[in-house]
Amino acid sequence: MTKLKVLQLGLSLALIGFFSYKFAPFFGLSEISTSSISNLILITIVLIWISSYLLRVINGKMTFMEQRKRYRQVYEKKFTEKLEKKFESLSNDEQKKLLEELDEK
Repeated sequence: MTKLKVLQLGLSLALIGFFSYKFAPFFGLSEISTSSISNLILITIVLIWISSYLLRVINGKMTFMEQRKRYRQVYEKKFTEKLEKKFESLSNDEQKKLLEELDEK
């Protein structure tokens, strides 16, 4: 999730909370029940956010970890392609010699 999406989500939730608090008396709710409901919603949202964060940490699905995995996959692909090109550019005798050296190790 990008920073802009987080800000948009936070702002929209704050506006929903503000408008529901201000317009709840028009629906026959008292100020005490309105504040209790808004507090309950806020606490629920915070608990859901914390639990989702902890699940991402435990599963290793953090943004940095995902970026690192993608970078590593691209890097390994390019590195493998370079090695294959170098290997193919060698003569047959050099290829055999190199494979024999690798088998010894």
